[in-house]
Amino acid sequence: MAEQRSPRVFHGVPDLVAAIGADLGRSGRHLVGQPEIEAFAEVTGDRQWIHVDPVRAGASPFGNTVAHGYYILSIMTRLLAEVFRIEDIGMVINTGVDELRFLRPVPAGSLVSVGVRLAAARVRRRGVAELSLDVQVYLDDQDEPCATAVLHSMVRPPSGAVDGGSAQPVERAGSR
Repeated sequence: MAEQRSPRVFHGVPDLVAAIGADLGRSGRHLVGQPEIEAFAEVTGDRQWIHVDPVRAGASPFGNTVAHGYYILSIMTRLLAEVFRIEDIGMVINTGVDELRFLRPVPAGSLVSVGVRLAAARVRRRGVAELSLDVQVYLDDQDEPCATAVLHSMVRPPSGAVDGGSAQPVERAGSR
């Protein structure tokens, strides 16, 4: 369950380029529940007791089961959709993750949100843009993030909108 937010809307690549370096906002809070943690454990095969055994985990230094780090990574996309969306494009393709760090555990029952900054937008051949997003995951409204990552995506223009032009690199320094 996540709080409802109105995402910032970008209309095509030019809007994104104009927002390089901007803080795009923060998502609503999302419950990281034990059922989701257990479902993730089943899908991935990572059934380590710290994630799926509440009794044993209760006696650990964490005092509770904790979410898988990769579960936190996997919900970033869902929470990003609450922060912004891009219209007037063909598609967005995830192309990678850099600087992924899990800084503190996320206990079952916690609420998490993401903060996002558009670190870079590079327009390449045929109007295809490469985006880099600095993402921080926050636990229960704490000031310091529990996870961070730089997410990379490719934004393709709509069919028929390709101009065949040359590459137009546009980027601002200051990624994280």
